[in-house]
Amino acid sequence: MSQARYPKEDDVLSAMAHAGTSAEQGQPMTAPTQPDPTSSEILAAVLSTLSDNKAEDVVQVDLRGKSSVCDWMVIASGRSTRQVAALSDKLAETLKSELGVQCKMEGKDIGDWVLIDAADVVVHVFRPEVREFYQLEKMWMPTTASA
Repeated sequence: MSQARYPKEDDVLSAMAHAGTSAEQGQPMTAPTQPDPTSSEILAAVLSTLSDNKAEDVVQVDLRGKSSVCDWMVIASGRSTRQVAALSDKLAETLKSELGVQCKMEGKDIGDWVLIDAADVVVHVFRPEVREFYQLEKMWMPTTASA
């Protein structure tokens, strides 16, 4: 007669961990959740990434209380369609890896104007000629009263 072979406790615990259950509670294990980043944290990461990657004429517009879409809008320029696309890719990659923010992007294939929706921060990256044509910052920036 052959003797029954029972797995060692360490083997059972290891198998349970790989199966996604907790040995102590027999409950499914969940990954630790991180709090969602604040709009200020996202804005800081956006500004830092754009600066590090040589974006030009970066402007931030405070939309808190003015728009239900986002808290901040950032407008920046790249020197060419290639740089506009590269800035956009790098920004989306950085926000995902550092803050866990999944960005939606429009316009990257053309590279004249890329819109990056990063939750509470919307980023526009333009070629300079296209930015001058649309003048988005003039639409949203506060006007100064004439004396």
